[in-house]
Amino acid sequence: MSHKRFEVQLTAAGGASSFLGKLQVEQVKIKNLYMAGRSVYFETDSKGIQTIRRLRRKYRVKVKISHIGNDTVNYRLFSSLLFIVGCVLPLCASLFLWNIKVESEVPELAERLENKMEKANITVPSLLSKLPEEDEMRRLLMQDESSLSWIRFKQMGTSLIVSPMLAPLSTEVKEDVKEKPSHLVAKTGGVITHFALTRGERASIVHQTVKKGDMLATGILEQGEKTTVVGADGAVYADYWLEYHFELPRTVKYFTIGEEQMNINWRTPWEKSKSDSLRLRNPVTFKKTRDDPVHTVRLGKGMEETVILPLLKYDLLSKRTDELIIKEENILHVTFTNDKVKGTILFLINENIAEKRPITQGD
Repeated sequence: MSHKRFEVQLTAAGGASSFLGKLQVEQVKIKNLYMAGRSVYFETDSKGIQTIRRLRRKYRVKVKISHIGNDTVNYRLFSSLLFIVGCVLPLCASLFLWNIKVESEVPELAERLENKMEKANITVPSLLSKLPEEDEMRRLLMQDESSLSWIRFKQMGTSLIVSPMLAPLSTEVKEDVKEKPSHLVAKTGGVITHFALTRGERASIVHQTVKKGDMLATGILEQGEKTTVVGADGAVYADYWLEYHFELPRTVKYFTIGEEQMNINWRTPWEKSKSDSLRLRNPVTFKKTRDDPVHTVRLGKGMEETVILPLLKYDLLSKRTDELIIKEENILHVTFTNDKVKGTILFLINENIAEKRPITQGD
């Protein structure tokens, strides 16, 4: 820590030599000593100031003391104010909405929405806490706008992005196509685990083993001597084994999600528009950046369960559109060549195996 420094102006009617001699005896630090007129000037520290104040009356000298350097009161006050302003200004700026952007390919629609927001006092700059709820803003903007199906709002820091979604235009007259009543049959073999029917009647039971084409649910209901065709609909889930053959390159590239960083920059709180008029904007900009590093791995023996199997499970799940669960997996064989990895995995899968088969007169 740097010591405080003071400049002392010493004036004595009978001379200042005896007073300076006493200061040397008291081991007071004296630097940059010089004379100007009848006064002696020098620099000292806080301890020296205490000694000077104690001895000045005894030696009948006039002393004028002033701070020097960065220890002046004005400098410290100015530095403190700058520090407070530097901390408070970004915090205060982040509490306001500084930018509203309407993302629309139709300029007329964007202009109408901007006018509606201005009438509703959704303007800049305004406090973020004073903004209406999304549902309320959506109701205000979609009023008398039959071409809109939805409005999406996205707040990014001190900016609000409004994305209107147009309702699809259709010139075709849709005809009601009634689906033919159907049964539910198995599209593959398996062991039934549970039913999720919305219409029809079960034609099999839980834990029953079925083959491809077997009836799972019937769309014909019989009540006494009365028969009603209603059709079957829904899902029937079953466990079955799937033999999965694969072939992969020996060298695989993949990326991982990197660490997200926030960059804060300063800019002028105003900018010129196309009409040369000044408008306010947020003086602080926030920009998120993230680097996703790419990794390269060469597949080898010992990676069957740690790398290859999770990769194949992800590939299998991504290709199926229906709800699918992998309950168990067995590695049958894996072979490695110079540039390829081949093998077969046996997966125990649970999924909906029901598919519709139209009801015919023979049924």
